[in-house]
Amino acid sequence: MSTLGRIDDLHISFGGVAAANGVSFSVERGELLALIGPNGAGKTTVLRMVAGILRPDRGRVFFDDHDVTALPAHARVRRGLGFTHQIVRPFYGFSTIENVMLAAGHDRTASPWRAIAGRSRTKARQKAQAFLDRFGLGAQAEQSPRTLPLGQRKRLEVARAIALEPKLLLLDEPLAGLSSVEALAVADLIRALPGQGVTIVLVEHNLSEVLRVADRLVVLDAGKVLAEGAPADVMARADVRQAYTGVL
Repeated sequence: MSTLGRIDDLHISFGGVAAANGVSFSVERGELLALIGPNGAGKTTVLRMVAGILRPDRGRVFFDDHDVTALPAHARVRRGLGFTHQIVRPFYGFSTIENVMLAAGHDRTASPWRAIAGRSRTKARQKAQAFLDRFGLGAQAEQSPRTLPLGQRKRLEVARAIALEPKLLLLDEPLAGLSSVEALAVADLIRALPGQGVTIVLVEHNLSEVLRVADRLVVLDAGKVLAEGAPADVMARADVRQAYTGVL
């Protein structure tokens, strides 16, 4: 494998409190890397700096052999970097399939709104339906996202991101709020993505599912990298257990 993304010495503070304090790690092409740690460790903050939503105070972000530190989020998307939010944010004024069409009809240069109008509409609709079928949402294509239960809205969020055909997809707590059955199903969909050409960086608190699907872990604690490596090796470390439980 070769390196697809790398962050080097990222720092950011809010109100004098360091949320990331010298964070560095890389993600290899075709792997599922899980970024874990206790509450307040800085996981989502790091993910948002990689996505371009937050600008680091210091440090650099590299993606696909380019320094993208100064690029805004939309420019990173056009380069092939996708991101899903912890709180799902579909376009409620559009149907479920139209939400995916906005992504499926993109060409990385034109406005995504062209995907649901004009000559590109039919092709975008066909692609969007295929993505919905893949994520178990084919029967809900014409429904409003407002009518979907949380588990299906989470699937929609991932389907929209995958429809953009990213090289690297950043997932922020895609299993949050799901039942154990729903979490298992969504985790299985995520686990299949690297085999379909999408590299994953996953932030998730559901440790049982993380340990089941992740190839490698990076553990953050108080804004710093505490441990990195194979899941079994990392979770066997006393300092990692202490960070989660407060006891050795």
